[in-house]
Amino acid sequence: MKVAILAGGTGSRLSEETVAKPKPMVEIGGRPILWHILKHYAHYGHKDFVIALGYRGEYVKRYFVDYSSLASDLTISLREGTVQRLQTDNGNDEDWTLSLVDTGQRTQTGGRIKRLAEHVGNETFMLTWGDGVSNVDLDKLLAFHRAHGKLATLTAVRPPARFGHLELEEDKIVEFSEKPQIGEGWINGAFFVLEPEVLDYIDGDDTRFELEPLERLAREGQLMAYRHLDFWQCMDTLRDKILLDEMWESGRALWKTWS
Repeated sequence: MKVAILAGGTGSRLSEETVAKPKPMVEIGGRPILWHILKHYAHYGHKDFVIALGYRGEYVKRYFVDYSSLASDLTISLREGTVQRLQTDNGNDEDWTLSLVDTGQRTQTGGRIKRLAEHVGNETFMLTWGDGVSNVDLDKLLAFHRAHGKLATLTAVRPPARFGHLELEEDKIVEFSEKPQIGEGWINGAFFVLEPEVLDYIDGDDTRFELEPLERLAREGQLMAYRHLDFWQCMDTLRDKILLDEMWESGRALWKTWS
């Protein structure tokens, strides 16, 4: 099953990092957040990726073109101009296939998905944004989608609370939890499962997937929500990036499903 990832936005609210790179390439723990997302999908056996590029797409291409070489031991012949990768146990065991597709500089989210049509083919596919991590169980998500028989499933999440949560009895604090996942209501956490017919709901490059297509799917009863009650976090701002970095460095990266 193909996994499509949107990685073409400018990330204007994270301009401290994105002036020189696309937001999915902003690093968490020394690796792009896109790498973390790929690792999560691969943990569940999904290793065939289609990545929609736009803003500074060459940055993503360069990273993955060089990935294997930079993670491996090499023998280089300067005379012959050859590079031989040595067979060593260096922890680089990613057997991923990535199709890096230029979907335009100014294309909206729906348009980027539409431009991936020939790459995802005429079969069920997964989709997510390139700037959010979660420990969502992808096996259960896929089983839920197949069971209801509709065209689209999105993962519904509780937004993380911005501040620490207090339970009070008069002036006494009886429970304290630091920024728990207790936000009011449900929001779109991405991590979609989609049937190919969903592409017919997208008009073109100017279509935002979060608006007309999802609204129409909902009106027609074709959009279902898989409720994920555990960890989810987007990286919209520098504050979010710092939070995720701190979680990774402290060994509390709750989205890390791989060993």
